[in-house]
Amino acid sequence: MRRALFAAAFALVASSATAQETEIRVHYAIPTIWADTQKALAEAFMAKHPDIKVTLDGPAEGYPEGVQRLLREAVAGTAPDVAYVGLNRWRILQDRGLTQPLDGFLGDNPAEQGYTPALLSLGSFKGQQHALATSASTLVMYVNPKLVEQAGGSMDDFPTTFDGVIELAAKINALSDTIDGVWIDRHDWRYQSLLGAYGGRPMNEDETDITFDSEAGIEAARLYQRFAKEAGMKSYADSDARQALPAGTLGIMFESSSLQTRFEQGAGDAFKVTVKPLPLGTDDEASVYFPTGGSGIVMLTKDEAKQKAAWEYISFVTGPEGQKIIVESTGYAPANSIVVEDKEYLGAFYEKDPNALVAHTQIARHAGPWYAYPGAEGVAVTDLIAAALVEVTEGADAEATIKDLAETLRVQLGMK
Repeated sequence: MRRALFAAAFALVASSATAQETEIRVHYAIPTIWADTQKALAEAFMAKHPDIKVTLDGPAEGYPEGVQRLLREAVAGTAPDVAYVGLNRWRILQDRGLTQPLDGFLGDNPAEQGYTPALLSLGSFKGQQHALATSASTLVMYVNPKLVEQAGGSMDDFPTTFDGVIELAAKINALSDTIDGVWIDRHDWRYQSLLGAYGGRPMNEDETDITFDSEAGIEAARLYQRFAKEAGMKSYADSDARQALPAGTLGIMFESSSLQTRFEQGAGDAFKVTVKPLPLGTDDEASVYFPTGGSGIVMLTKDEAKQKAAWEYISFVTGPEGQKIIVESTGYAPANSIVVEDKEYLGAFYEKDPNALVAHTQIARHAGPWYAYPGAEGVAVTDLIAAALVEVTEGADAEATIKDLAETLRVQLGMK
């Protein structure tokens, strides 16, 4: 009898525990990068939160496909509770009223949780926090120390201004006809990065007008011309540049921090690829921003109980413990300042990989939104920006070209 009563009591407790368990569905994309990491995050989270079950949906092949799937599921009423999306794509969900604001969950002191204003800017729009970054990358300088030394420079005294970088690049370029001093792609994201280094922005806050025709935007464009005229920058494609750097024929390359491992492996033992932060073109460091690629996480569920569970999950994966897992398993930079500053989390990792620390520190300080131009022509105008940068590189007047470009985009985007 006692055994039967004990069994009944045990069954009741187990049933009660099961009833209290909250399940949340999580969407993600790019399984080649994220599948193992997502599994590790879910397992680590559930170990700390046994009352919450994380179910991973079958992954989308990429972020564009993932967003389209989420839109279809929202219409069908089968959307997941939480989703990882590209940092330049969560606005698509926000525009349709699908994302749930996170401000009430963040509290009054998000910086104390490692969410710096720069990092928060990656997921905010018109004063509301709709997403939190989960991984990040920005534009950095990759440097060949051997070529720097051959040109009479020093890595211990590497230039921290654009003028200094151009001067050094010119000396590297003069070493040989087969050696190039510097390279940067004529591309909207790179231009936005240089613009941000001068404290400028592509558009105003409510995205109703172009603002890169400011002095900051003109100076950023002028850099392309200076790289070509003063440092001999060649007009080859990014695929060629990505081969030239590890091959040892390119001294300084402005490129995404996400390519660090690829370049290091390509160079092998020939030379030690070194990462340097972007120079700043303004003394007002608070105005600097670097458009940031990577992923962010959004809450989609409107169910109050699931929202609490979803926030527990979101705060874990964007917090120091989750970010440590992401950095160590993907190579992306973390989107939480604590994991960079507190050696408890990644101290050993950064000791072995000082290049990563340079890139990750830059992101924590200056991460900013990768502006996507609004409207149906938003993607097409980036081709016009690239074409204008080619013209400037080849000698066109930077001020006139940028101002003409801005006027063209205002018309094409319906801003005037």
